[in-house]
Amino acid sequence: MILEQLQQVDDLQLLVDRMDFLHSVSQKISQKKALPLLLQEIMEESKNVLNAEASSLLLYNVEQQKLSFQVATGEKGKIIEKYSIPLGTGLAGWVAEHRMPLNIEDCYRDARFDPRFDKMSHFITKSLMCVPLMREDKLIGVMQVINKRDGESFDDIDMHIFETLASQCAIAIENAQLVEQQLETEVLKIELETARAIQQNLLPKALPEYEDISIGAKLVAADQVGGDYFNILRLNERESLFLIADVSGKGIPAALIVSTIHSCLQTFLHLNQEHFDLMGFVHNLNSVLIESTTSDKFATCWFGLYDHHSKVMTSVNCGHNPPFLFRQGEQNVIALEAGGIFLGSIKVPIGHELIPMQSNDVLLIYTDGVTEAWNRKQVMYGEKRMQNVIRKNTLKSPADIVVALFDDIYHYIGPTKQSDDITCLIIKFQR
Repeated sequence: MILEQLQQVDDLQLLVDRMDFLHSVSQKISQKKALPLLLQEIMEESKNVLNAEASSLLLYNVEQQKLSFQVATGEKGKIIEKYSIPLGTGLAGWVAEHRMPLNIEDCYRDARFDPRFDKMSHFITKSLMCVPLMREDKLIGVMQVINKRDGESFDDIDMHIFETLASQCAIAIENAQLVEQQLETEVLKIELETARAIQQNLLPKALPEYEDISIGAKLVAADQVGGDYFNILRLNERESLFLIADVSGKGIPAALIVSTIHSCLQTFLHLNQEHFDLMGFVHNLNSVLIESTTSDKFATCWFGLYDHHSKVMTSVNCGHNPPFLFRQGEQNVIALEAGGIFLGSIKVPIGHELIPMQSNDVLLIYTDGVTEAWNRKQVMYGEKRMQNVIRKNTLKSPADIVVALFDDIYHYIGPTKQSDDITCLIIKFQR
């Protein structure tokens, strides 16, 4: 009778200890503590409360379909922390794959057991409890305790305690991951804002003013940073350079290539201050892009070198949408197509053409974000509609022509999200 009473006291004390443990875990989870430290403390305490020799926690990587050790307590824990387990391999892999707990009395008699880690660590796994970490239907990882110190097997009460602990840990891990994702998003947002500011600084802060030509230009990125770029530079009293580029893709990779184009231009100008060799610059830019970009990244470009004395535009089109020249009194537009393929792929011959400019000529240079703007019916804005807008507005100033074009594009796409960067440059030639 006395023995039974003492046993009841011991059982009651054990229950109280375990309830205190779960309460302690709940308090820890509510604290603002780094997740690795929190998980280490929880697994150390769970090992002690469940009277186990070792415990471990593995997180699930969805992309890799693997479990990676985050915590491994016990004398041999450090040996296995650097390893991962494929989904379905071993007891932990089985628990992860089937989303079901396991309580194994003798692991070496279970065909699912993988003794590989025992061999590496010289540890002998006898009994084991392993439970999945779940949040609704989402697998987060698994937890396990190994070898009860008294030589007994883990019982149903142990399993109940461990499953309760797993549900608490799953909440803590998910919350920590959400906070981490939020922080990463905030950091990325700041980085994108910085990248946008840098990219904006690459564009002309003010358009040059001339007596014989007038200019209008506008670039609207689809995202915070993009792959469109333009520049207008007065090289000397006689010549001006016009450049427009459209880098394949979007986002940071495209923006980096835009920065490369701008840097290459500035370097070439610095090294060739007395005389600007347009074809030399185009070939050099192509070489730089070939060496500095991947095979799937390239840039379509158009370059125009205008001689203010002779009124001649040297045009080089490298795979870009052909600029269109609207000439007063002529119904058909003139497409500036001579040049070569896009830059950043291979070294090939690149040609050019000379276009004598006349009074009241209007030259439209643009990126494919204009013609490929989609409306809600998934129909593109198109080249013909763009040309019609320019033709109706040739008597206006270049700045007003740009406004008219963008107004028509936005009217056309309506509430549809802009899918690509939109850039337009208008040059109007005077007497």
